[in-house]
Amino acid sequence: MGDIDVEEMEPLPVDRDGRPLRIEGDQPDGLRKQGCCEKFQHSVSKWMLPEDLRSKYLERTNCCPPPIFIILISIGELAVFIYYAAWKPQKQWVTLDEGIWTSPLTYKPKKREEAWRFISYMFVHAGVEHILGNLLMQLLLGIPLELVHKGFEVGMVYLAGVLAGSLASSIFDPHSALVGASGGVYALIGGYFMNAVVNFREMIPLMGVVRILVIVIIVGTDFGFAFYRRFAGDEDGMKVSFVAHFGGIVAGMTIGYVFFSAYNKKLLKDPRFWLCIVAYVVFVTFAVLFNIFLSTA
Repeated sequence: MGDIDVEEMEPLPVDRDGRPLRIEGDQPDGLRKQGCCEKFQHSVSKWMLPEDLRSKYLERTNCCPPPIFIILISIGELAVFIYYAAWKPQKQWVTLDEGIWTSPLTYKPKKREEAWRFISYMFVHAGVEHILGNLLMQLLLGIPLELVHKGFEVGMVYLAGVLAGSLASSIFDPHSALVGASGGVYALIGGYFMNAVVNFREMIPLMGVVRILVIVIIVGTDFGFAFYRRFAGDEDGMKVSFVAHFGGIVAGMTIGYVFFSAYNKKLLKDPRFWLCIVAYVVFVTFAVLFNIFLSTA
């Protein structure tokens, strides 16, 4: 080997005291300064996944594409609310009245033959507190869930909850109308709740207790308001069913749990997936036949 001319070598970068600077790319991963996106993804992994799956998630995650489904569905719900609050004649926009009850999107027992209403009711909300509560919950929970499980899984769980909510209401509360996205929101809550309970020891036990308590408090409070609106509201007005909450949360605790606990696994090989799908199809089939032949609405 030839002699190396030291004078021709590029000088190492040094600070003003003459000490060599550490190049950022040479730093160990544990010491490298994390960007905002990486910090956010670390937090998401701690909240949404048990410890043994976090490293796999962090290896392949990024903030692109963003959580498209939950953002688009939220924009759609907000746009419909603004339309009925601002452009349709109302006595007040804080709590909507005539506009939503005559809407072609609202689920009404006497309009059950218009099948799209079993899904489209999720876009219509009864007032400011209704729309803000649903948007807040589905964005706070839906965005992290979609970052981990992607839009297809979150969308399937959300829509399964919406449909289960309207079908359950048509069976157990057949004379009440339905508005709001609570069925979809409760499906996300139910799926996340079951995942947090089953993986309790691996998902930061102390924070796991906090999460479960927060979910129980939110669900309990919302159910209380739903019961009040259904049984203690204005007798002359159209009654709004609370059963969609139950239908949504049951869909979430079954289908949602399977989707959200199967990270990095093939769902088609999971017997729980097929069990939940069969049970859901049986329920939908029974509900459709009930509405056609047995409903008193």
